[in-house]
Amino acid sequence: MSQGKVTLEEVDEISAGLSWVTQLGLKVEEVGSGHARLRMPGSEDLLRPGGTISGPSMMTLADYAMYIAVLGAIGRVELAVTTNLNINFLRKPEVGDVLADCLLLKCGKRLAYGEVILTSAALGPDEVVAHCTATYSIPPQR
Repeated sequence: MSQGKVTLEEVDEISAGLSWVTQLGLKVEEVGSGHARLRMPGSEDLLRPGGTISGPSMMTLADYAMYIAVLGAIGRVELAVTTNLNINFLRKPEVGDVLADCLLLKCGKRLAYGEVILTSAALGPDEVVAHCTATYSIPPQR
């Protein structure tokens, strides 16, 4: 994997300033040039009725993974924002950590497009619980 344009230390600094990231316990495990791996610790607070991890928490994890991968590709451009996010929930994740692996498929001057694969630590790495595609808008460089 190639070296990203932001370090894990820089990402941790950004994350520490975002209360929703700290509330969900999102942890960036890896960031590189156009890819990222994040973990959301399993918690009873994330459960929806029926005992499964809630969709909104998984969407947040996927969106943040995409943001980190974009920063890995372009550097610390904090005003890069989501313009589209589509997620398909494929199987019920049990209570436990959820992992997000993001890969940018295209990163241009104005838009970045990628996919995020969510897996459940409780089910194993081959059991995809959700698949997400997202587009980010990159602000013009001055």
